[in-house]
Amino acid sequence: MTTCLLLAGIGLGATGESAEEVLRIKPSGDVKVLDPMLGSDSMARNYGYMVYDTLFAVDADLKIQPQMVDAWSKSDDGMTYTFTLRDGLKFSDGATVTSADVIASLKRWSVNDSLGQQLNTNGATYAEVDAKTFTLTLSKPWGLVIDALGKPGAPVPFIMPARIADATAPTDPVKDYTGSGPFMFVAEEWVPGAKLVFTKNPHYTPRAEAASGFAGGKVAHMDRVEWLIIPDQQTAIDALKKGEIDINEDLAADLIPLAKQDPNVVVTKQDEIGVAQQIRLNTLQPPFNNPKVRQAVLHAVDGNDFLAAVLDDPSLGKVCPSFFICSSPYFTDAGFPAPDLEKAKQMLAESGYDGTPVVLLDATENTNIHAFVTVADQLLQEIGMNTRVEAMDWATITTRRKSKDPVDAGGWSIFISGPGGLDYLEPVSHLGLRSNCENAWFGWPCDDQIETMRADFAGLSDLEERKALAAKIQARALETVPYVPIAVQYQIRAHAANLTGILTPPAPVYWGIERK
Repeated sequence: MTTCLLLAGIGLGATGESAEEVLRIKPSGDVKVLDPMLGSDSMARNYGYMVYDTLFAVDADLKIQPQMVDAWSKSDDGMTYTFTLRDGLKFSDGATVTSADVIASLKRWSVNDSLGQQLNTNGATYAEVDAKTFTLTLSKPWGLVIDALGKPGAPVPFIMPARIADATAPTDPVKDYTGSGPFMFVAEEWVPGAKLVFTKNPHYTPRAEAASGFAGGKVAHMDRVEWLIIPDQQTAIDALKKGEIDINEDLAADLIPLAKQDPNVVVTKQDEIGVAQQIRLNTLQPPFNNPKVRQAVLHAVDGNDFLAAVLDDPSLGKVCPSFFICSSPYFTDAGFPAPDLEKAKQMLAESGYDGTPVVLLDATENTNIHAFVTVADQLLQEIGMNTRVEAMDWATITTRRKSKDPVDAGGWSIFISGPGGLDYLEPVSHLGLRSNCENAWFGWPCDDQIETMRADFAGLSDLEERKALAAKIQARALETVPYVPIAVQYQIRAHAANLTGILTPPAPVYWGIERK
């Protein structure tokens, strides 16, 4: 089947004249659930940035800036924060955004987010002062309130109407997609597994300042944005070169030279932080409910072997022997074991491992994940584990990994993922280190010591004290092994050369883009 025929099947044939400005994108994956508050799925987060806005946002320098907020203040005792919304805020249905909407949204978000959960632990209560002003009061001072409200990693504290947030349990997906952001989701044109459509939100009022990262003026120059789910990477590149799509996100490393050959295509990094590629272990089910088995895997993994399976250009990835991403101010390799297969074999034998099957979930349409799963499978077999790879697409993995059942009842042992590096900079919002049992990320590590230290970290203001505590958290994580770091990998974007205004925050966004 030709590229043109394939794209025609999802609503796009050969390009033609149109009065509408349409931006067509091959995103890095599909969106399974249209609710960015449910968890850590990066595609749901990316969808969220299209249709929702936030109270605060990080700029290109990772500094938190007001977004929907016009002004804010903190009481002298550090326990009460007062926020005033900026003028002109409306939802995509034309309704005015009010304090009640914000409060309902934050309450719903906080149930599933680590920083939100800590806000609640510190006694967060909200009160409306008027339609544009509200307060957040804590039972004790906590230094990361603005960091929490401006966090860019999933789940992001997006603002939705109170009528939706109040009526939808934090564990259930919303059914009404009314948002507060620069675009609107066109539900009637959604073709699951094939196509998502967004149109410009006519009621959205951007900030006056220039766009920067996730902050500033989110100006939607395009009337319509289409996400076309094209699993085959070669097909996507062919479509880009023919002008049938405008942007190819998360370009496979082996196709970079091909893309660079075309003078009408530009190849760049999507961001400078990268993603934290990792082996996520299910600590609830055998064999990884045994920390000694997890330690054996940690000793076996050499990130260079994984990167070599997908990269020809070494500048596109970097091994960071740490639970903190390379660019983190808290990065430390203290205590991190050097790869040692013989040591790993010995540790596995001493752990009492009895041959329990290890099920690896393989996202076959994702070039990186598929290659990494192949390397992991071979590695685990080499140290003596009984493995089974189960093939599926990434959207199915995002559903399957929620299962806490045994592997023979639809559960899992390992999935491989690359969450955004922003979630791996410091301990409090650290997605992978979070060890609060049922409320932790998939894999559900459970450790009171790590949780106590993460809470203590939020109360420190001195950088050196924070670094010392981060090192202690790493030391404990080397014992509990909530996950196994692989490496930092930089995602690559290929786009039509006639596009300008493409931003490079740690998740792709599509406001600000124009054609030359």
